Amino acid sequence: MTVARTVADVLADHVVFEVECIDRMYCNVYVPQLQHAGGLLGYIQRQLGLPIASTAPLGRITDAFSAAMRRFARDQQVPWVDFIKGQRKDDVMHAHLARFTAEEGVLFIGRAQEKTLVFRTERRRDAQGDSYPWIVRATGVVNQFYVYAVDRDFGPFFLKFCSYFPYNAKLRFNGHEWAKRQAAKAGIAHTAKGWFSSARRRRNAPSIAPRNGTTQRKIPAKPGSSNPPLW
Repeated sequence: MTVARTVADVLADHVVFEVECIDRMYCNVYVPQLQHAGGLLGYIQRQLGLPIASTAPLGRITDAFSAAMRRFARDQQVPWVDFIKGQRKDDVMHAHLARFTAEEGVLFIGRAQEKTLVFRTERRRDAQGDSYPWIVRATGVVNQFYVYAVDRDFGPFFLKFCSYFPYNAKLRFNGHEWAKRQAAKAGIAHTAKGWFSSARRRRNAPSIAPRNGTTQRKIPAKPGSSNPPLW
């Protein structure tokens, strides 16, 4: 009688190397007090010194921020990319990365229009019929700025900034790229795809990857090769 084997059973018999490492990680960057209407009202009244509960003054901040991004790209001679619908941002990043020769720095700044949660001002009326402004959460399509860069320790990453209040951001980096760069510093040779060059080098890899995370990855050997991949 033959007992059916699961995929996990098959992989368990062929694992020749195991390493723990974070894959892609996203970190949200935001000010907690500005994520609700009450916090926005306090910002408008106390920070901007305006008595009226309206999001209209925030437009000037958005325009100044967008202009500053353009000015930075121009002054630092950083390429500017206007993403088009359906374009894969990773493909654009890899094309710029292939031409990048510095140890670290900004690859390019990209702009994309994306839907996100924003604050809007709507007019409401009280019991006497008089109108008054009221700040609400809504969905809008606004500019998002992607700053793609390279760090000597973490490798390629990007910071995504929303151009509209409360100007939240998102940082994304790749633990695999970090592990490859630490391996290179430690003298552990590997290929571009993360394959170690020898069994002797593989014995040193576990001293690098666990410092960067706890996600367990069990990798089967590459067919026709004795060298398992880094991820």
